[in-house]
Amino acid sequence: MLTDQIEAIVAGRYVEQEYPALREQTARWRASRPLDGLEILDATPIFHNTLLKHLALLAAGARLTLGVSRRLPNDAALLGRLAATGIPFEREESADPGTYDLVLDCAGAFSGRQARIGYAELTRSGARAYARCPRPVFMADEGIIKQIETCLGTGESYLRAMRTLGYGEWKGKKLVVFGSGKVGTGIILQAFRAGARVHVVTDPGTAGGRVRACAEEIADYRDRSAVARALEGAYAVVTATGVPHALEGRIPAEALVGSDTLLANMGVEDEYGPSIPDERVLERKAPLNFMLEEPTLLRYIDATMALHNEGALYMALRPRPAGPLLPPEETERKLLDITRREGLIGPELDLLTARKRTERPRK
Repeated sequence: MLTDQIEAIVAGRYVEQEYPALREQTARWRASRPLDGLEILDATPIFHNTLLKHLALLAAGARLTLGVSRRLPNDAALLGRLAATGIPFEREESADPGTYDLVLDCAGAFSGRQARIGYAELTRSGARAYARCPRPVFMADEGIIKQIETCLGTGESYLRAMRTLGYGEWKGKKLVVFGSGKVGTGIILQAFRAGARVHVVTDPGTAGGRVRACAEEIADYRDRSAVARALEGAYAVVTATGVPHALEGRIPAEALVGSDTLLANMGVEDEYGPSIPDERVLERKAPLNFMLEEPTLLRYIDATMALHNEGALYMALRPRPAGPLLPPEETERKLLDITRREGLIGPELDLLTARKRTERPRK
């Protein structure tokens, strides 16, 4: 049985407290099978922790196909093991794409696939691909829960990746962070806790209280002189803007290329631009944490993957209007309660502040 084979692959890797939301979801869906018979493509990057997301969908009765994107890394060895189980795959560049009831996408890689019911997008960067979608699109990134992954988890994984590469000592060293959104804030917070002198390049009007409390300086990204000063003497630079080529024309590229500064990108896209060669950036501009066996620790991504799955159920229950859908507050509250009560990161959740919603979820 497929689920038995996948469970055998993840056996012994995790303790239950690392994935309370997916564990509860899997048990609940195994009893009710709310997605029974639905054709679902899940394009979440494939690593060992992603398999727990897949097990929940299979428990719900979904006929699951795994999407493999050419723009996001996956665990190649794990793909081979999964292929041996017989689970179907579809690659982004497939010449004969399938049609599905639901597409659970990441970074818009499969936005061109046909979905009879709707789509659920995991990332902010993927929102652009769905701007004119004629079907409902459940935007998992627009909820509060995504802050656990992007603010706490991605900040931790940047430092973990740097430590893996031999750059683990931060005390007194200058780190320049481009961007102060969820990912940028997480890196700023974790680097500050590690003893780094954090300088931030962003729109000062968008820098929240947590950023201001940790930053030694905030430079306006529109002021080239201020940006150049922020980069002087930097031990490391990391981009977290979510905007392709965000630094192009805003930084002294030649001086940066000729320096010893450690450059890294934490966004899906190339945020440095063509003036900075790929080989000058760690991992050739790929999101740095994707070099890790577990790019984001399961404890930080558990609730996000459960919310992405819940998007499938939300759209399958009854027809929804075309366009973006916010995660229902009740769904997020239940997942947060489970995470806080049964997970390993309960105390860390207090570091997050709820983001205001600009509109109510569509019913």
